[in-house]
Amino acid sequence: MSLAHSFDTAGVTLVPQATGYGLLVGLGVAFCGVILVAIKVQKAYLSEDSGTSEMFMVANRSVGTGLTASAVFSSWMWINETVFCAALCYRYGLALPLWWAAGLCFQIALMAVLGVLAKIRVPYAHTSLEIIRIRYGKIGHLVFIVLNLVNNVFGCSAMILTGSQLIFGISGMHFVAATILIPLGVVLYTAVGGLKATFLTDFLHTTIALILIIWFTLTILTHEAVGGLSGLYDKLVATASEDYIPGNYAGSLLTFKSQDAAIWGLILKFGNLALVVMDTAFWQKSFATEVRATVPGYNLAAIAIFGIPWGLGTVIGLTARAIENTPIFPTYPNGLTAAEVGAGFVMPYTVKALIGPHGIVAFFVLLFMALTSTISSSMIAVSSILSFDIYRTYINPKATDKRLLRVSHIAVVFHAIFITGISLALNYGGADMTWLGYLRPIISCSGVIPLALTLTWDRQTRLAAVVSPILGFLTGLAVWLGTAKSMYGTINLTTTGAGLPALYGSIGSLFSPALYSVVISLSKPSKFDWREFLRIELADEAQLHGTTPTPKSDGSLSDEKGTEDDSTGAGGHAMDSPVHEVTESSSDAERDAAATTAEKRSPSAVPAGLTASSSEAVSLDDIQHPFSDEVLRELHRWYRIAWIFFTFIVLITFILWPMPLYRDYIFTKPFFSGWTTVAIIWQFVAFFCVVVFPLYDGRYVILKGARGVWKATRAFLSGRKP
Repeated sequence: MSLAHSFDTAGVTLVPQATGYGLLVGLGVAFCGVILVAIKVQKAYLSEDSGTSEMFMVANRSVGTGLTASAVFSSWMWINETVFCAALCYRYGLALPLWWAAGLCFQIALMAVLGVLAKIRVPYAHTSLEIIRIRYGKIGHLVFIVLNLVNNVFGCSAMILTGSQLIFGISGMHFVAATILIPLGVVLYTAVGGLKATFLTDFLHTTIALILIIWFTLTILTHEAVGGLSGLYDKLVATASEDYIPGNYAGSLLTFKSQDAAIWGLILKFGNLALVVMDTAFWQKSFATEVRATVPGYNLAAIAIFGIPWGLGTVIGLTARAIENTPIFPTYPNGLTAAEVGAGFVMPYTVKALIGPHGIVAFFVLLFMALTSTISSSMIAVSSILSFDIYRTYINPKATDKRLLRVSHIAVVFHAIFITGISLALNYGGADMTWLGYLRPIISCSGVIPLALTLTWDRQTRLAAVVSPILGFLTGLAVWLGTAKSMYGTINLTTTGAGLPALYGSIGSLFSPALYSVVISLSKPSKFDWREFLRIELADEAQLHGTTPTPKSDGSLSDEKGTEDDSTGAGGHAMDSPVHEVTESSSDAERDAAATTAEKRSPSAVPAGLTASSSEAVSLDDIQHPFSDEVLRELHRWYRIAWIFFTFIVLITFILWPMPLYRDYIFTKPFFSGWTTVAIIWQFVAFFCVVVFPLYDGRYVILKGARGVWKATRAFLSGRKP
């Protein structure tokens, strides 16, 4: 099958091929260079060495609130939230971007709940699958490995495929070349820098992307061909008869009562929930945070992400409707075809029409940011699964830290090659990304509730955890196919690609495992003791690092080798202790508080001489939580805050905001102007939350690194040894 057949919408060439190649290669090399320099600075001046598995997988659990918010925001700012939200706003009207935004923020808020609970229950976990293995054993572990890998493969390959098709459509670059070049630069900095490198690149991605998003929104809206909010509204009203939308009230783009937009929003909520909970990358980001940073970091990201699809999608999607029949539009005198809309060309065509060639270059940069942030987190997640959950668990249980890190590096490269091959196969196979998007939640959603219950319900049994995801998948599949057959009389790619069958199938796959799990668990009751997590984790640490943990005076663990237990140690987890790192920039009050906290820390009751083989013989009564009572009280307080925030977000974005608007009403000009103005203001709020605040939050670390670089530079220029 030729490329033209597998992707039959070549689009209008908006940028020369040479520019496309130059941008992809140049941006990849530039980001790799920046990260390599940052890694050198971290190692030399901030005592952060990516040459340990702990730093590679969970960034030494030292990431603060600001950087956490930026990283989570970047990981969730996929192409969908920018390019395809505009395309679907063009298709369904202004209701779609708000539904899209509502779906994203509640998922991140839920992950804040699970993340802080994991800090309490399994404080030194590396992956979500490690938690499954500890509680349910080998079979449960393997079931969830499959679910996680399928989720990652579908999600990552969909992004690469979609991005490559966009690049092919607007530049004419060969699809294979684009597919290979997109992940190439990401492999380099991810394999070298690990999770902390992805946090740093996520911040750069976030900063550049938000600047471009705000620039696109304001430049397009204020263009003379649009005429601001008033001019945009007038043009949409003038072309209302030509832009009739079936399923919308009065066929209007300017109504919130849109059946298709609501269906899409619900599918997004349930389907993308699996992309968060069943993606170990989001768990790793929570494991990598400081104990006080998980909830505020994730919830800042939840607030910030709301403004991106809402503001950008509304302005770009409606502007495309307003100007597509004017001579400045690239497809004039023809309008956008359904294939072009489905391929995501709404945004680049609108940018080309109103901003010109330099706007397309900026769009290319935004596309690169959205793609690589997704791919980098996916690479770390999959490499952690392959190295930690498969290699160390089943192939080489006695693997040293150095060996585990080498396997992680190999796994990053392997995943890049594999996912590139999958993306190429999907393209040449004529993949319909909408259909694949409907299939993925039916497969992945079945594990969401059993995984959540692993941390929240001590009555879920091993049999329930293993069987309920499988039964949930079969239920979702049966509902999906059965609904398609009932509604349309036949089962094929067209009928199963319709909205309602996919929605019902996703609901069945997501919620039925809750029923199965409860019934199976209560049929043969048992109760899990949460302290089991602590006992087996200590054994895992001893096994991983070849040391015998012994209690220190501050309650943290050292080893019999006599190595220093600092924040760079692979097994010390010093950053998870309640004693914050006191730098030379810390105030006297901070130093006094740290000293006081250290004195109050209760010694661990873990017996000296604990090893991997003897840990199971240790009584649970002899094991205490590694955190002090003070820190545990604070974590439980954050847990309550996370639940309150999650409940608030769900009530507002599911019920109190959208439901009153779902009625026979077309936005008036003042209401539309206020609606869009708030959406644009929200973009600036997002910029403050995930760009400005992280710089303020990390000011001492930034200053410390800058001082080190400055001193080394002066020494080098003067001919002295640094």
